[in-house]
Amino acid sequence: MISRRKLIGSLAVGAGGLILSGCNRINADPRVRSVLQSAEGLTMRAQRLITDRSALAREFDAADLSPLFRSNGTRKPAGTAYETHLRAGFADWRLVVDGLVARPLSLSLGQIRSLPRRTQITRHDCVEGWSAIGQWTGAPLKLLLDMAGLRSSARYLIFHCADRYAQGDYYESIDLIDAFHPQTILAWGLNGQPLPVGNGAPLRLRVERQLGYKHAKYVQRIEAVESLSAHGRGKGGYWEDYYDYAWYAGI
Repeated sequence: MISRRKLIGSLAVGAGGLILSGCNRINADPRVRSVLQSAEGLTMRAQRLITDRSALAREFDAADLSPLFRSNGTRKPAGTAYETHLRAGFADWRLVVDGLVARPLSLSLGQIRSLPRRTQITRHDCVEGWSAIGQWTGAPLKLLLDMAGLRSSARYLIFHCADRYAQGDYYESIDLIDAFHPQTILAWGLNGQPLPVGNGAPLRLRVERQLGYKHAKYVQRIEAVESLSAHGRGKGGYWEDYYDYAWYAGI
């Protein structure tokens, strides 16, 4: 099976270098948009038929770390709210976990850092065609979901983020299979240091079996829902809603 990353890369080469500096610009060519739209259902069905979604993504050694883990998408959320949190070292920042849960949570960054942590060295594959290997440290998402107590009607998690785009607020979503995967973490550290602003400080999602645009940055709320249809344009994420990216971006 041709991966989504390789498919877009090959289309870009054929179009004379379509891949540019931003994920949205990759969709400037209507041929790419057409392929993405037509392949969405097939991609998800095929991945779920042939892929063991409980399998672990490959983990690397410290010697494999990339010298630079580039920032992509939003490099710093605009507005006074994020700037105020940044200047205060995120001391008053809270992560909310709500929606279809028995015990809604509001956790400080200190509380999240005090939870049992997981450190993993994995490869980030961007839809633009570049990759980088980084060491991520954070709380397994499963721990927070167990603390909150998902209701039986919950099917998806929506990650509401601090960054804003012209078309709307940034968000992403995953299903519960990925949510409970052992390598799915809320990362607060990169390469042994606090997460840099450009990489999503103070907290970002790492869902290692999917392409990079699913790894939401600047996460401030996790909402458990039964359906994605009532959120945004109903496709499950910002890039999905406005640029026809696949909701399931498994690799």
